[in-house]
Amino acid sequence: MSSENTPSFELAGSIWFRSGTLNWGNPRRMALLAAIHEHGSISAAARHIDLSYKAAWDAIDTMNNLADEPLVLRTTGGQRGGGASLTPKALEILELYQQLDAVHQRFMNRLAKAKPGSDKNLELLQTMMVQTSARNNFSGMVSKIALGAVNAEVSLDIGGAQPIIASITRESVESMGLKKGMRALAFLKASSIIVALPSEGKLSARNQLEGTVVNVEAGAVNAEVGLEISDKHRITAIITMESLERLQLKVGQRAVAIFKASSVLLGTID
Repeated sequence: MSSENTPSFELAGSIWFRSGTLNWGNPRRMALLAAIHEHGSISAAARHIDLSYKAAWDAIDTMNNLADEPLVLRTTGGQRGGGASLTPKALEILELYQQLDAVHQRFMNRLAKAKPGSDKNLELLQTMMVQTSARNNFSGMVSKIALGAVNAEVSLDIGGAQPIIASITRESVESMGLKKGMRALAFLKASSIIVALPSEGKLSARNQLEGTVVNVEAGAVNAEVGLEISDKHRITAIITMESLERLQLKVGQRAVAIFKASSVLLGTID
């Protein structure tokens, strides 16, 4: 094959922070943290790195949910206003990332001088980078495992008022090596969540997390509702426009995120 037909490529790489199989501290999100520290505002930081306001919120929620403690603190001031600042933990992580990235870039510059391998090998490595499509991700500690004849109920303490409860098979408990005190990840699709008002009473679903509405985005058919369920956790639900109109949800209002234990997927970290 001639050199004209051989696809060319450049050697590139980046530093990522991970929790289990979930990449949450990628270069884009670290750039967002740096911009928030510089500008003191989520909207200004998003503009600075050419990111949409919604994507910036989603990135912050993911980082806050999966870190051991909040990384970004938000102050009130309207749905599109207010300020933001980094916690000491976030500054520590950001400084570490920047130091590691500088060392990594020097390493990549030296590695680039070596003869590269085949493009097929690079494509194979790319397919090995897997991320979850679930909108809601939480990191926590397994606080309880109740074994049944076929299924098991696993309680995950995420540091809020209520744990997240997942129903999985006993086989899954054994294959993942789940034990009390072990760190784990919980994944939940936004479409699996029902939103109700606290006054509507309790339902049979095992997970009922009360919080404050922090954003409402109406679409043609569905609406996205974000609830702050603790000082460091936010959960996002997709509901119908009919439900939104019936509930009359507004930012600042109290609401409950309801979902079945069987809708929660678990992953291990340890």
